Amino acid sequence: MTSPDTLAGGIQPRPVVAKLPRYAAGKPPVAVDGLTSYKLSSNENPLPPIPAVIEAIARQADFNRYPDPLSSRLRTELAAFLDVPAEDIVTGAGSLGALNQLLAAFAGRNEDGKPDEVIYAWRSFEAYPISVGLSGAEGVPVPLAAGGRHDLKAMAAAVTARTKVILLCTPNNPTGPALAAAETEAFIRSVPSDVVVVVDEAYQEFVRAADAVDGIALYRKYPNVIVLRTFSKAHGLAGLRVGYSISNPVLTQHLRVAATPFAVSQIAETAAIVSLQNYPQVVERVQRLVDERERVTAGLRSLGWSVPDAQGNFVWLDLGADSAGFAELASTQALSVRAFAGEGVRVSVGEEEANTRFLALCANYTKAPRAS
Repeated sequence: MTSPDTLAGGIQPRPVVAKLPRYAAGKPPVAVDGLTSYKLSSNENPLPPIPAVIEAIARQADFNRYPDPLSSRLRTELAAFLDVPAEDIVTGAGSLGALNQLLAAFAGRNEDGKPDEVIYAWRSFEAYPISVGLSGAEGVPVPLAAGGRHDLKAMAAAVTARTKVILLCTPNNPTGPALAAAETEAFIRSVPSDVVVVVDEAYQEFVRAADAVDGIALYRKYPNVIVLRTFSKAHGLAGLRVGYSISNPVLTQHLRVAATPFAVSQIAETAAIVSLQNYPQVVERVQRLVDERERVTAGLRSLGWSVPDAQGNFVWLDLGADSAGFAELASTQALSVRAFAGEGVRVSVGEEEANTRFLALCANYTKAPRAS
């Protein structure tokens, strides 16, 4: 009998697929005798959704029906919560789903067959080059500046007549710093108004920097700004995949055309609504994680480590060639961390015990990047 692999041997993907990196999800921790294992590799919220959300999920039973393709109930709730028109909100399967929708709408190949350009900082969210490549556009990665920050001057200088979209990840995943309001607004004014500027705020609720950018404020002022947000991080709903974009009607009308139908399930919509309705409880949980983040960063710096400003729910270790080795060492302590080979290690803020064990590991590590 001919194997399926043989039958499909002549089928080839689009050429771009072979050139794209593979998304590397955070690996689960290795079991170690005598130690509780902790996953610090995926920027997940270690706390479950608030009790009211869990109760609402348990009561959901209408899965024989398709969900509302417009997520009307959630958009209405978000409109009141954010003080924006519901018509300006388009939901998606997480903020990544919302990103893929906007790339489908605004970036690809021109009528002459040449690819549009999408500019983003690098290193940043590792799905960016994959999503951009699959859209048919060409990614233009711009190296980060010192301290893991976006180099906005270099990004502005990279704009050409083919530039259609610019992605700003704030706080930047995986390095941690958030963009400042003044520098971001100056950047937006410096680029052509027909270029879509995406402010990706997946970790917005964790930001405590006084001068941090507010994507909603920019969207109110600049018609070419699209804001991305998600319920995956602060709300602890990563497994339900619910995110959204906010933009002015001139852009939203096109996003609705590109939106994936039924991307947000009934259970995801209900969970997000209930979480918003009980937002003070979400804030309390986020603050617990922010307090742990501050404890971890302070602990690292007291040990002599050089750590970029951490405004998300993770910290960045600039370990370069030692990144993979550090991740292996962490695994011997039943901790999984996310190593970016040759660059650094991202460690999510987890349970208190996990963070304490991570600090103990760093206290005994001899190849740490030291503060000057």
